[in-house]
Amino acid sequence: MANRVAAYIDGFNLFYGIRSKRWKQFYWLDVRQLAENLLRSDQQLSVVRYFTAPILPDPSDPDKDKRQETYLDALSTISMLDVQKGYFISNRFNCRKCGTPRTTYEEKTTDVNIAVAMLTDAYANLYDTAILISADGDLVRPVETILANFPNKRVVVAFPPDRNSNNLRKNASACISIWEKTIAKSQLPNQLLGSNGHVLHRPLSWT
Repeated sequence: MANRVAAYIDGFNLFYGIRSKRWKQFYWLDVRQLAENLLRSDQQLSVVRYFTAPILPDPSDPDKDKRQETYLDALSTISMLDVQKGYFISNRFNCRKCGTPRTTYEEKTTDVNIAVAMLTDAYANLYDTAILISADGDLVRPVETILANFPNKRVVVAFPPDRNSNNLRKNASACISIWEKTIAKSQLPNQLLGSNGHVLHRPLSWT
């Protein structure tokens, strides 16, 4: 019987890993195919969950939120992919040196949503192995909890490009790194039919 695998994908951690390598051509990523490409021959994908948050408009890049919206629409066409969305909050403050008002944005709930999903699916016995695609050290606790309560299950951490976490490495059943060739062969078609019937195109800046 095949080893059942559930994949939990930290969308921003993965994106910023790819961005740090300047691989814009790989932003149009089929995350389910990426999970498939990480499996061993004796494993079968049973659950894929992708965690992200709609970004806020950016005056310096007016099309940034539109590109993400197009990408999320493309992901919605993928079968057996559950997209869970958090949210951003804005924090206003004055620069300590010059007093100029500034605004920063903070993404919320992704690590909590991932932890809840991994634990809920473990208790529902939806997987034998969980693959966590992230290098967020805050996720150590759910990894520890799953392994302590389900000794027959494994949690494998797949680090995005240019990302690492010593705490996750120490506590996971195993760790692997996601290489360029794996991402390159996990791309969506340049155009595909969206759920609303409109054709979705890879953004020009992502080619």
